[in-house]
Amino acid sequence: MDPISIARYGMMAATQRLDASASRVAGMASDGSVDYASEAVTQVEAKQAFSANVGVVKIADKMWQSLLDLQTR
Repeated sequence: MDPISIARYGMMAATQRLDASASRVAGMASDGSVDYASEAVTQVEAKQAFSANVGVVKIADKMWQSLLDLQTR
């Protein structure tokens, strides 16, 4: 599997975690079953995971571009 596919999977997983957490917070259970601190941590983690995977895509793109540049010399 190439790094871009792996990063894409990571971005999708982070998006799903963020969506699930946001849905729990938006539902705001009046019985207090939602731990808002835990949900905030989950959302920050998902954001950071998504950003890290974007970084992987950028680096992989630079690597591919470098390989293509070598071939054209």
